[in-house]
Amino acid sequence: MERKERQAKIERVMIVAKRQKAEALAVARQLGRLVERTGRKALFDPETARLLRVRPARGSRSAPPDLYVVVGGDGTLLSVARSIPGSPRPILGVNLGGLGFLTETGPENAASVLAEVLEGRYVPERRMRLAVTLVRSRRTVLRQQVLNDVVINKSALARMVELRLAIDRTVVTTYRADGLIASTPTGSTAYSLSAGGPIIHPDMEALLITPICPHTLTMRPLVVPAGSRVEVSLRTGDSEVYMTLDGQVGHPLKKGDRVRIARSGTPALMVRSRRRNYFEVLRHKLRWGGR
Repeated sequence: MERKERQAKIERVMIVAKRQKAEALAVARQLGRLVERTGRKALFDPETARLLRVRPARGSRSAPPDLYVVVGGDGTLLSVARSIPGSPRPILGVNLGGLGFLTETGPENAASVLAEVLEGRYVPERRMRLAVTLVRSRRTVLRQQVLNDVVINKSALARMVELRLAIDRTVVTTYRADGLIASTPTGSTAYSLSAGGPIIHPDMEALLITPICPHTLTMRPLVVPAGSRVEVSLRTGDSEVYMTLDGQVGHPLKKGDRVRIARSGTPALMVRSRRRNYFEVLRHKLRWGGR
């Protein structure tokens, strides 16, 4: 069942392109011209504006964009989703290669899909995010929100690590493994899927915990209620262990560190074209039914 979302009128569109791709910049320029032709305001983030040689969007004193268009891949979209201040704003992703579960629209139909979105003909989806807190010696050293996942794992040459898992203050188990992944349903098709975790429909609200190469084969992925409060404690101190957020932001961990994970109060708002549903995306991206 699709969620009904009140769709605000779109007047200001922020366009963000993957910096390293010339094709992304070309598509961003094309979409910016389309936005301007409809009488709306096309904005560009500072780096995209510099590469396109146009004026960048002003600072926080100006009105926030009504829509974000991200041209590149899932990594670029995840970065934008973490950076949006205040209340959620819809994000339309345009994929330029790779798997692209979040950026499902291709460059060949990006203009027509954007035109539909500007007219209000799109399906908005609220995607659960995670609020992550790193506590060290009773002091909070990091707070961050993520759309995909939190990964705690060792460096390439480190030994197996011990991670104690507690849910709602109840100790569940201690993993001896290469690491642990806590992901949203959106993130279930990312690293967790490669580690043997299940695919969870993004309309669901749940928290997925997947061990990475556990020493005990009976340790299987867990799916727990979205309202659960998860705490992962690092029990070993002879290994280089890192926490990585959405595969992009890394932070070293020390013995005794506690990573607290809970559902964020502010979800991400994704734009999906009416032309395709989630299962069509899965069939296409994972090549289900192919030989």
